[in-house]
Parts: sequence; structure tokens; C-alpha cells
Amino acid sequence: MVAGEAGNLVAQIRRGVLPYCVLAMLREKEWYGFELVRAMADIDGMVTGEGTVYPLLARLRRQGLVETTWQESAAGPPRRYYRLAPAGQEALADFADSWRQLRDSVDELLSSPPEDPLPKPAPPAKGPGEQS
Repeated sequence: MVAGEAGNLVAQIRRGVLPYCVLAMLREKEWYGFELVRAMADIDGMVTGEGTVYPLLARLRRQGLVETTWQESAAGPPRRYYRLAPAGQEALADFADSWRQLRDSVDELLSSPPEDPLPKPAPPAKGPGEQS
């Protein structure tokens, strides 16, 4: 690791958690694709766009984690709406448990130095005639 690469690391972390962030957004309501893209863009730190979210939604659909329906729109052509599938709920719950554990461990390491897991060696014994 080289100093100054934190931005690249954050981008990699973001890519890894983005599918679960999308699943989390779908917990409470159905979203159509562009609405979801705009909502994600409004969340601080979730730098993303259509070129990322639409392929991700397609992959989540193929994996059975989201379900879709087409609904008529007064503002134009029909829209595809996405909702969390039961398998997506399960995947999100599993991720949330793992994320909390990882987050807590990292926070602990960053906030204070870890305790030394190895016992300190005892000082050498003094031989006869040696003074302390």
C-alpha cells in the first residue's frame, strides 16, 4: 500500500457495498431506475450514476435479489419499478450482520491501538552476586 491511495481504496469499498446499498434502498418501497439513480446520487459518499446503477439492477434481477414490474407513467413511457425480493431481504440481512462486525472491528482498530496479544517476556533472572 502506498500513501495517497485512500481514494482508490474508498472507491473499491464503495463498489463492493453498492449492491447492498441498493438493496437497502428497496427495503421500504419500490423505485424506478432513474429515481433510484437520483436518490443514490443525493447520498453523500455514494458517487454513482446511471452507467453503474442500471447494470447493477439488471444483475440483481438476474440473481433473483430484486423483482420488477412495469407501470404506466403519466410523464412518458412505462417505467420498470424494482422491489426487494425475499432472497434480496435475506442477502441484505446477512450483509448487515457481516458489515456491523467488520465496521466495529475497524472502528476499534482506528480509534485505539490494539492490545498486544502476546505476553511480554519476563526479564532474565539475576544470577548470584548480581544486583538489581
